Amino acid sequence: MAGAKRGQSEGNVSTAQSKRSPTRIERWLLRSEGVRGFALLSPTLVVLAGTLAAPVALLLLYSLWTQIGLALDTHLTLGQYAAVFGRAGFRVLLLRSIAISAAVTTITVLLAYPMAYFVAFRVQHGKFIWLLLLTIPFWTSYLLRVFAWKVILGFNGVINSGLISAGLISQPLGFLLYNPTAVVLTLAHAYAAFAVLPIYVSLEKIDRSLLEAAADLGDGPVRRFFRITFPLSLPGVIAASVLIFVPTTGDYVTPELVGGTSGVMIANLIEVQFGRVGDWPLGAALAVSTMAAVGALAALAVKAARLATARIR
Repeated sequence: MAGAKRGQSEGNVSTAQSKRSPTRIERWLLRSEGVRGFALLSPTLVVLAGTLAAPVALLLLYSLWTQIGLALDTHLTLGQYAAVFGRAGFRVLLLRSIAISAAVTTITVLLAYPMAYFVAFRVQHGKFIWLLLLTIPFWTSYLLRVFAWKVILGFNGVINSGLISAGLISQPLGFLLYNPTAVVLTLAHAYAAFAVLPIYVSLEKIDRSLLEAAADLGDGPVRRFFRITFPLSLPGVIAASVLIFVPTTGDYVTPELVGGTSGVMIANLIEVQFGRVGDWPLGAALAVSTMAAVGALAALAVKAARLATARIR
């Protein structure tokens, strides 16, 4: 009897606990789906805030200070930004960096689209193997790949040696290396995988019945491509363009190794300010200005692409 009463009392306690009203925080979480999602993302957001947002905030703060000799004047000022936009050399480097990045993005996407299209529509078996083969060059270090292009394009490199051996030229071609063209070529190869994979994913998601219906209605291959395939693959093209344009604008290693004096980009100047000159506020202002310009251009490009997609559809 005593055991039965004890079990009954324990059951009543557990039932009472299960029927207790939720707290205010629990009701808030149950009522809002967005809050529940934010709670799940909070650990990741904390990490991003500590590793990304905090350094950017510190960089922005530095850009509002002034370097006086070896000391920092922490009075807030916009003088560094006036220097950035007031000096023609800074503007030229920024515009050159944007132009090089735009050229790299265009060339890479144009070369990556046919490869992604072939794997998505023509390969029937072993698509993973094809994608794996496309990424083999990226199994090595980025720095090694840049050095490889330096060897290929060099004065006594593979191209010049081959042309001389074939009797096509008598003297090595000096314009292959240390110029913006070498930077564009090296960066296009370095970021090719970042273009192939997003475009492939967009092409793979296209419903093949749409193409069959267009063929039944009399559309040829070219018309089907421009009316169906390309518009539906534009999200992948936009993603690939952003993934290439944003990091290549701030690339430092490639122009340093293969760019020469005519291929210097804004990141090289930022490194000089932080390293050799020691003017951290000016370097921070250059970095913030570059990020703002790249972000604005990327946003405008995405907006224009979405409008174009809506018009095509």
